[in-house]
Amino acid sequence: MTACLAHYGHPPRALFITHTHMDHVGGFERLFVHEYFKRKPPGRMPVYVPANVVPLLHQRVGDYPNALAEGGVNFWEAFQLIPVGDWFWHRGVRLETFAVRHHWPRTAFGLRLPGSLVWTGDTRPIAELLKVYADAGELIAHDCALTGNPSHAGLDELEREYPPGLLERCVLYHYASVEEGEAMRRRGRRVALPGEALTLPEPISGIMDGS
Repeated sequence: MTACLAHYGHPPRALFITHTHMDHVGGFERLFVHEYFKRKPPGRMPVYVPANVVPLLHQRVGDYPNALAEGGVNFWEAFQLIPVGDWFWHRGVRLETFAVRHHWPRTAFGLRLPGSLVWTGDTRPIAELLKVYADAGELIAHDCALTGNPSHAGLDELEREYPPGLLERCVLYHYASVEEGEAMRRRGRRVALPGEALTLPEPISGIMDGS
């Protein structure tokens, strides 16, 4: 939320939850306070959540006793929680979701805006999925560190498993340090920088109006 406020001057207008590790959902308490007390009219930010992830998210952030110390408020009153399947609509735009390979099956998901962006979330290499979900020239924001591990992709793995044309569309994030990012850039890879705003291709014509 801090980065969003610094760049846009306001909190996000909607959220998509890829998975529920705390480095991804730990900011919900701060966001709850903003949505409940500061937004006019109060609350109801759309939060799109893959159906498998809904109970995990509620256990992590929604089920703590008394969202406010004085009680009288349910956590989800500040948001519009929207369970989603393989696709969903947001403000007339159709987006697609797909399960990725992170930590445990069906607990982490990527997001696709056809023709524009694929966001992998945290994942191991997923060449077989990107053949389907990144087949229209999308920019691919991809989890990658210099060295992989059982839950995250490594650069050697991506260079081995992804065709060159796909790698050229990847913007790599989730690396461990400035030094790692520089090492990946020296190998010819595009690496996301803190605070960087990416220019996205236009979505595929017709997706915007559902035709």
